[in-house]
Amino acid sequence: MKYKLALFDVDSTLTTTEAIDLLASHSEHGEKVAAITERAMQGEIGFDEALIERVGLLAGLEVTIFNDVLQRTLFSSGAKQLVQTLQERGMKVGAVSGGFIEIVAPLFHDWNFDFLRANRLEYRAGKLTGKIVGDIINRSAKAQALREFAAQFSIPLNQTVAIGDGSNDIEMIELAALGISYRGKPALKERADLHVETMAEIEEHLN
Repeated sequence: MKYKLALFDVDSTLTTTEAIDLLASHSEHGEKVAAITERAMQGEIGFDEALIERVGLLAGLEVTIFNDVLQRTLFSSGAKQLVQTLQERGMKVGAVSGGFIEIVAPLFHDWNFDFLRANRLEYRAGKLTGKIVGDIINRSAKAQALREFAAQFSIPLNQTVAIGDGSNDIEMIELAALGISYRGKPALKERADLHVETMAEIEEHLN
């Protein structure tokens, strides 16, 4: 097999939803956050700046909303089947997200990923503070995640695949041997090696 490792973006790739928009829907800032998300994914504004602003608007929300967000998150058609197929072929499969580990970890608890990384929200006394703990998972951090994931299993980068949809995925898409735009925004489509509209197409290209 030519490729031995695949790293997926999460929001709007493995899922059809954006976790931060679902979180914000519990606040009075839902529409504003969704608008910022769209601009960030189109590459119109910086990801770090957009994330800091949006997370700030979540301050005061109870952490119990994570359960609601998990229930409302929708998986992309064929995503789990694709991941299982790649795993059955012996590929290492992981996910990296500009979203939040509090959502991502339980969401994929039974997908048997070999690698999982996302931002971590700060909370105190059961409420979000509006801040992120640690470094932001931005486009350069996603590329670094691909490097670390590949190194962890001693797989050269020329045997890796990266799949995403937004401008935040550009660096990992360009770093991988095969960078796939899945229903990608224009900023990503023009940089990817391949653009697809279905998970089945990804499987076909990785045969």
